[in-house]
Amino acid sequence: MKKLLMWPSFILVLILSLVLSGCSTGEENSSSSGSGGDAVAKGTIEQIKERGKLIAGVKYDTKLFGLKDPASGNVEGFDIDIAKALAKQILGDETKVELKEVTSKTRIPMLQNGDIDIIIATMTITDERKEQVDFSDVYFEAGQSLLVKNDSPITGLESLSGVKVLAVKGSTSAQNIREKAPDAEVLEFDNYQDAFTALKAGKGEALTTDNIILIGMQQTDNSFQLVGGNFTSEPYGMAIRKGDTAFVEEVNKLLKSMKDSGEYDTLHEKWLGSKPE
Repeated sequence: MKKLLMWPSFILVLILSLVLSGCSTGEENSSSSGSGGDAVAKGTIEQIKERGKLIAGVKYDTKLFGLKDPASGNVEGFDIDIAKALAKQILGDETKVELKEVTSKTRIPMLQNGDIDIIIATMTITDERKEQVDFSDVYFEAGQSLLVKNDSPITGLESLSGVKVLAVKGSTSAQNIREKAPDAEVLEFDNYQDAFTALKAGKGEALTTDNIILIGMQQTDNSFQLVGGNFTSEPYGMAIRKGDTAFVEEVNKLLKSMKDSGEYDTLHEKWLGSKPE
């Protein structure tokens, strides 16, 4: 009878032991989760300093802003020099920057995944994108236009009915042209180089994107011209992970410093042929 009476006490001790063990495990998990949360919440500037380099997402196929030279392997352009200036401001050395290729389609996912610290890649500031990323102040003002062969009958948006227009996936240009020329047939490509190659091969009759990007294409082949003027406003901003206010302020500080010192004007003239208006 005594043995039977001892069982409830034993079961009670066992239950209490399991409960306490569970609480202890929960505390450990909570602590572990907290430290993971701290790592995620760590600011980009701190990560850059710990790593010893800035990782910038840039274009490799956009002459004047970010173009990779197949011979040397170097990536050069207006956006590239701004990335170097940012590395110099944060780390004291403009060479402490890693350039990772992005496209209009891949740049936001790569930023959100932590593959890059910042997007500096001819990216138009839009309300839709502001829901996913934070932007710096505007660092360049562009406008969407059309690139066609010199002998093309296309003169602007009004000429695009039934015409095949080439654009790039994930760009505002593809969205805009569907709205402004609904009777056009829009073909999208992964990057600007593929789109321009398709235009030269006759797979479309016009290519649309920002005017300054089209000017870069035209400089490589003068059998093409821009027509129709600018029919949108495309303010470029550098994109930063959502909520990283300190890094946004750091980037805006860089832009102000470059404009105040004249460095911005020098880069503008170097890559785009003239000082900004």
